[in-house]
Amino acid sequence: MISTADFRRGAKIEYKGEPCEIVEFQHAKMGRGGALVKTKLRNIITGAILDDTFRSGEKFPKPQLEEKQMQYLYEQDGMYYFMDNESYEQMPLTEAQLGDAMKFIKENENASILFFKGEPVSVEPPMFVKLEVTETESGFKGDTASGGSKPAVLETGAAVKVPFHINIGDIVKIDTRTSEYIERVK
Repeated sequence: MISTADFRRGAKIEYKGEPCEIVEFQHAKMGRGGALVKTKLRNIITGAILDDTFRSGEKFPKPQLEEKQMQYLYEQDGMYYFMDNESYEQMPLTEAQLGDAMKFIKENENASILFFKGEPVSVEPPMFVKLEVTETESGFKGDTASGGSKPAVLETGAAVKVPFHINIGDIVKIDTRTSEYIERVK
């Protein structure tokens, strides 16, 4: 059990039967009454933000969360197949379960899948990925000094902004948290 005294940013609790992550919290002492804890919770399954207030000392169960490293194998009929790296068991996931994660996951690459009570709830690609540029406007000499950017489409279909000197066929490193270009890989 997790008490309101143990609340920390990023801590996870089970609230109303669903796993939630604490985004913000603030202890507030009212005149004569007991202290209150005002919180912002993010539902891990839906991503919705909830505002709620709890009495000091209230307790919540820890969510039954498990994180597994799984390898993406292939896509067939709208289902994306992942393999558990330990048991070699295959699991199909739908686009709805994956969200935007597939923009950065290539075949045979690992992803972190979060399970709640045995059911997959979210997929996290690696923090940084190296992908090939498949579509972009061609740059020309002298563009590098301007510091601007142009749109590019990567081999997974993700659209990102890249510097003018990047061309089709270049491999670029992307931060998957922000979808931002980091550097060109040689």
